[in-house]
Amino acid sequence: MERENRELRRANEILKAASAFFALMPGVGPATAQVVEFIDEHREAFGGVEPICRVLRDAGVQIAPSAYYEIKSRQPSARARRDEELIPLIIKIYNANYQVYGARKIWEELHRQGHEVARCTVERLMRRIGIRGVSRGRARRRTTVADRAAAAARPDLLCRDFTAPAPNQRWVADFTY
Repeated sequence: MERENRELRRANEILKAASAFFALMPGVGPATAQVVEFIDEHREAFGGVEPICRVLRDAGVQIAPSAYYEIKSRQPSARARRDEELIPLIIKIYNANYQVYGARKIWEELHRQGHEVARCTVERLMRRIGIRGVSRGRARRRTTVADRAAAAARPDLLCRDFTAPAPNQRWVADFTY
């Protein structure tokens, strides 16, 4: 009985940790890389890989211990290795040009330096590392400034219920600029 109680407490702790880690949209499971990262972070605290996988499997996250170990022993893909080569080059070009170059100019500079790479790859890696070029042109003109006090002065008398019990009972207007 005590052993079973201990197991249930451990499962509860694993699910608590996992709920914070896997806060995703309902019906969408976490990516396998996220599950592996979660297991890496918590394997010491919860007694290894197998208990965590068992609890996650019961909760609907499909990962087996053998899959975890296979993923950990797998070599990085060619794309991942190429990405790791290109990221420092992209950062170097971006910083050397006052952090204003966008994907097209960085792509062109990479080609001038002799690196064959697709422009979409440069765009993807720039998004991944969180850099972007500076756009030319004027700032957008703001045509309407919302008045916060005016919204409070107009209470919602219908409470978003627009169904009328009889004709001529509720009048609604909408002004769109």
